Amino acid sequence: MFIVILGWILIGLVVGGLGRLIVPGRNPIGLILTILVGIVGSVAGGAATRAMAGPGHGDLSFILALVIAAILVAIINGSPRRGNRRR
Repeated sequence: MFIVILGWILIGLVVGGLGRLIVPGRNPIGLILTILVGIVGSVAGGAATRAMAGPGHGDLSFILALVIAAILVAIINGSPRRGNRRR
């Protein structure tokens, strides 16, 4: 069980980090949020690929996970924060 959780964290870190690189500009989210965004992107990308194309499409699943993670990073960066107003 520990190996599975560690695997999800590593995949989340890679996908979340690549998702942050895709989004232009400064991305002030931390490491934990990057991992969570990556995990959500991986799960959503895998589920969407399985629903659309069936199992066995790892490359499409990875690309879709990156796109979803990049969208989530953009949404998080665009959310208003207290004390961090853009003028």
